[in-house]
Amino acid sequence: QVQLVESGGGLVQEGASLRLSCAASKRISGNNGMAWFRQTPGKEREIVAHISLNGGRLYYADSVKGRFTISRDRASSTMFLQMNSLKVEDTAVYYCAVARSFYGSTELGDYYYWGQGTQVTVSS
Repeated sequence: QVQLVESGGGLVQEGASLRLSCAASKRISGNNGMAWFRQTPGKEREIVAHISLNGGRLYYADSVKGRFTISRDRASSTMFLQMNSLKVEDTAVYYCAVARSFYGSTELGDYYYWGQGTQVTVSS
């Protein structure tokens, strides 16, 4: 019954790249925006990036703009997050989420399906 599964996290050196994947059920993601959030201990879950149903509308948090790229493959119902020039501050558990509408948003409450997360650790 797992409907969202993140993968691609790991331990990397500062400046390296990673690509996260979110394999989603077509049934729940086929008509919705999607997003990546991240969370570290003691902090609230925060938006990283989101993408609309057809991939035409994108949003990036200021902290990752210019370094991360969100995309999705409609045919495979998979969302990606390409992370370049990783910083220690990017260390977090990254979560995939499906929005309630065609468009994503920056608000946690606008998402109703979540993956279990994948750990990204960046060392100096």
